[in-house]
Amino acid sequence: MSVPAYIGDEVSAVGYRLAGLTVHVPAPGEEAAALALARRSAPLVLVSAATAQAVPAEDLRAALVALAPVTVIVPDVHERVALPDSTARLRRELGVEA
Repeated sequence: MSVPAYIGDEVSAVGYRLAGLTVHVPAPGEEAAALALARRSAPLVLVSAATAQAVPAEDLRAALVALAPVTVIVPDVHERVALPDSTARLRRELGVEA
């Protein structure tokens, strides 16, 4: 059975590793490759907000809308990058005015 994966910074990765997840700490420029690798092997992929920002928009969008594996953006311990506003995105995509 495969285990969930985390992609992000080293500090957060330690906690996720202790929780039993497979972790990937990509070097700068390797974020998209780490996401592709995790999506091939994990049923759930957690991506730190900072790492998600470094992934090309098309690749990230494809991962987020795919039914499997479920891919979720999570905050990183440094909180350098804000999480995306999923409510605003959903309203935009549904054509609902705020």
